[in-house]
Amino acid sequence: MTQLILQREKSHAIRRLTSNSKIYKSIIQAIQDKKGEKIVALDLRKIPEAVADFFIICEAGSGTQVKAIADFIEKKVKDQTGELPYKEEGITALQWVLIDYINIVVHIFMPENRKFYQLEEMWSDAKKINHEG
Repeated sequence: MTQLILQREKSHAIRRLTSNSKIYKSIIQAIQDKKGEKIVALDLRKIPEAVADFFIICEAGSGTQVKAIADFIEKKVKDQTGELPYKEEGITALQWVLIDYINIVVHIFMPENRKFYQLEEMWSDAKKINHEG
């Protein structure tokens, strides 16, 4: 009986998100609402060394827009799911803002920083989902 309970707890601990998850949809919608560009999700679930289930990547044309997108993602996710980010980085420089929701990590880039860091190429084994619209 104890072994059955432990197996059940383990299966809940490794629950994976999908592109139909509420938090995923909230993030994509928030980026689109603030006119983020070149929106891509990298599905990392089949990559054993990945730190999250998804990376969501987008671009903004100015530091002001980077901040607006980041702020709106946090507001929309909190309003729709009740979740707060685990960590946020880059909000001072506004060249590359990272919002970490543990299973989903959002990257909001200025175009030149996105080209320089090439996250899509670094994680080229991941399935790429485009969210232009």
